[in-house]
Amino acid sequence: QVQLVESGGGLVQAGGSLRLSCAASRNKFVINEMGWYRQAPGKQRELVATITAGGRTTYADSVKGRFTISRDNAKNTVYLQMNSLKPEDTAVYFCRVWGPANNYWGQGAQITVSS
Repeated sequence: QVQLVESGGGLVQAGGSLRLSCAASRNKFVINEMGWYRQAPGKQRELVATITAGGRTTYADSVKGRFTISRDNAKNTVYLQMNSLKPEDTAVYFCRVWGPANNYWGQGAQITVSS
């Protein structure tokens, strides 16, 4: 079983920055890919960014150039640096980690961007 603890959510004005963190506690669980999703009110959950164990990243088109995903393998932690935030980035952000056979979700962190 893996527990994911997210931190760093909050309220920010448009154009501002925030950083999310997601720490994974693992018990012999091999973490491969890590990622971030988000879900806005009334919308489906969508992929924001992913990062492989080797550091290869992918981003949704809507966040390219503004968000950066990174990870610290020694700390089993994934980060999402969010710059130039827009009101449309308002959502609950969830981290997700994948192992060889399972994947796990964080509890979610609210990000609200005011105009």
